[in-house]
Amino acid sequence: MDFPARQKNIQQRLAVCRLDALLVSHLPNLRYLCGFTGSAGSLLLTGAGSTFFTDVRYETQAHSEVKGAKVTIARKALLSAVGEWIASRHKRSKKWVLGIEAEHLTVAERKRLAELLPAGVRLRNAPALVEQARMVKDDEEIIRIRHAAQLGATLFDRALKVLHPGVKEVEVAAEMEYAARLAGAAEMSFPTIVASGARSALPHGRASQQPIPAGSFVVCDFGVILGGYCSDQTRTVWVGDASSKEGNEARFAYEGVKDAQQAAIAAVRAEVSAGEVDAAARKVLRKAGLGRYFTHSTGHGVGLEIHEAPRVAAGQKEVLKPGMVITIEPGVYFPGKWGVRIEDIVVVRDGGCEILTPTSKDFLAVRSS
Repeated sequence: MDFPARQKNIQQRLAVCRLDALLVSHLPNLRYLCGFTGSAGSLLLTGAGSTFFTDVRYETQAHSEVKGAKVTIARKALLSAVGEWIASRHKRSKKWVLGIEAEHLTVAERKRLAELLPAGVRLRNAPALVEQARMVKDDEEIIRIRHAAQLGATLFDRALKVLHPGVKEVEVAAEMEYAARLAGAAEMSFPTIVASGARSALPHGRASQQPIPAGSFVVCDFGVILGGYCSDQTRTVWVGDASSKEGNEARFAYEGVKDAQQAAIAAVRAEVSAGEVDAAARKVLRKAGLGRYFTHSTGHGVGLEIHEAPRVAAGQKEVLKPGMVITIEPGVYFPGKWGVRIEDIVVVRDGGCEILTPTSKDFLAVRSS
């Protein structure tokens, strides 16, 4: 990763935003900009250079990991050390403006920082400069996400070996998560979703103690973190007789979601807006009479965090660019009955997109006996 280049990119944008400096405190942004993977740190970016602050617990780690910035070890509260460091160098500065990540700094922290600064230094909520830069992944980032997606896809194979009526949702999730750690994943991207029966109509129905019932769907939504980068994938399985009346109804809903997902994937390419991709999925579901059952956005960005910009939703004007990595995950949900969702990660390319998740999306039925 070219951390100095990433820092320089942000530094060059400070003047445009009328900032003299930017204090970065959000941990994923720190990892993106300088490589630090610990749990406490701040990076101060100015036109003159970069300084990274952390506490004594991470002294060795910071000197090993941090690239492109001078490392300063705080012997007191981290934010106090940052404030005093700035104050000592800008006592006589007039109208020196320090940008902060308002969404990641508490009200109390902002107040404490302001009290440490001299009168000439002002705090200002900065735009999401780092998050904007993170939207477009470089080649190494895409390789890491691809590897995470490939590892994550193997977990569905494990789920299918243990998934059958009577098995608890948490048991399926535990098998998947255990397999993930054995395969080298640092952790899961998020708490694994295994939602069956009426719970499959909950878009974020985390695995529960409920035994999987026959005659319904099981939604499996899962991902791993590998090399710092997340994967995200959803597959839905029918448990029961696929040739029954209920099974035919289930297949109709499933194929509608599958067609909608394929339409959205076909719409992904550089220079198309995120809203247009969302609209492509909704058009197919409306035509099938399922539109009102699609209750969430079509997707989101993925990278160092499981949910990043851009948001792939109705009316979103963000124009897709080559290197963006997004999910495509339409679904339909019938409250009290069941739900279906299919999700893949794709990389935006000039003429289309590359699908990173290799698992089949054909309708799959697990017999109940």
